[in-house]
Amino acid sequence: MRGYLLKKIPSALLVLLLASFLIFAILRLVPGDAADALAGPDASPESVAAIRHQLGLDQPMLTQYVAWIGDLVAGELGPSYAIGGEVADLIGDGFAATAELTAGALFFTVALGLLLGVLGATSRRPAVRAAVRALTTAALAVPPFVTGVVLVLVLAVQFVVLPSGGRVGLLEAPDLELQYLLLPSLCLALPSAAVLGRYVKDSLERALGEDYIRTATAAGVPRRRLLWRHALPNALPPVVTLLGIQTGQLLGGAVLVEAIFAWPGLGQLADQALTRRDYPVVQDVLLLLVAVFVLIQLLTDIVYALLDPRIRWE
Repeated sequence: MRGYLLKKIPSALLVLLLASFLIFAILRLVPGDAADALAGPDASPESVAAIRHQLGLDQPMLTQYVAWIGDLVAGELGPSYAIGGEVADLIGDGFAATAELTAGALFFTVALGLLLGVLGATSRRPAVRAAVRALTTAALAVPPFVTGVVLVLVLAVQFVVLPSGGRVGLLEAPDLELQYLLLPSLCLALPSAAVLGRYVKDSLERALGEDYIRTATAAGVPRRRLLWRHALPNALPPVVTLLGIQTGQLLGGAVLVEAIFAWPGLGQLADQALTRRDYPVVQDVLLLLVAVFVLIQLLTDIVYALLDPRIRWE
């Protein structure tokens, strides 16, 4: 396993390096001048030049990039010039909220995906299989911003069962925070749960069609035992890979869901910083999201290798 990890880590670091350069370059291609936006419409040219010098924008791009990477390695993120406060504190608060939302969405993704997949593959009732196909199709076809609005109108406005948005903090009031978390995490999870459910269904159907399953069935082994002890474990390795990809998509989709439910995560922070041309915040937020996605893929590969030893041998 150690050799397997040593082969994966260099490629992950290379991805991070390339992503950091692309993020830095793309932000510099956005029309407008960050110094002008920060100085305000009535600022003098001297004030704009001073801000540009303070931000290091008067240096060559390569010098700016090397300085930014050096500060990241040293753990010195610096202050936010537009939003206010330290970048590390802003990102820490936003990341905690986004991680909480993603974890809740991941729970619903796994629970609903496994439920839909197992029902679709094993149910002998045509009505149940048709209902599973209809639910997965609807979850994939309806975009999250529509689903979010519908959930708010039905469960927060019409019946007033759950709050429509906001966050109080899991450590401050766990029971109340779970109520705030339920709607946005469910909204974020539905498309990923539909994808996972279809994949689980197809993998289970292939596993249940293997010769050893038919032989065990003919020998009188209970179907439930075959499903949970043999078919489902054999269908899990490719599902784990898909789940890792879906987790990364949950992080990306959280930006839109946070705006719908007023969830104070990295999505709202990045949008606010980009609107105000706060480059230090935007750069660090985007690179953090890429780093988390790369870490998730690395962990996915490790889990896959643990489930299937042939991967480690290769």
